[in-house]
Amino acid sequence: MIQIIGTKKCKETAKAIRSCKERNIAFQFVDLGQRTLSDGEWRSLFSAYSAEDLLDEASAYFIKEGYAWRSYDAAEELVAHPQLLKTPVLRCKGKVHLGYNPAVLTAWGAL
Repeated sequence: MIQIIGTKKCKETAKAIRSCKERNIAFQFVDLGQRTLSDGEWRSLFSAYSAEDLLDEASAYFIKEGYAWRSYDAAEELVAHPQLLKTPVLRCKGKVHLGYNPAVLTAWGAL
């Protein structure tokens, strides 16, 4: 089963969900607005990508809180403020992919 991590407001996350529905791919949606990620989920993300790569520097929260002008530990800030995470994050059987990619969804859905 594919896990889609994102928010209901994110258009790219909505594309990933719609793509799974259209292809009859089993998925689980994790809404960052409703629940936080577990330590294991964070570890799998950080093992696949650096914390800096996971930061969405174009997000309203990043800009509003002035992250561009202050020093911080990216991993700590992501765990404390998941709204800084680029979405969607796709997870399946230990694999992690950042962003919407229909080819990845199709390939993982066939597993």
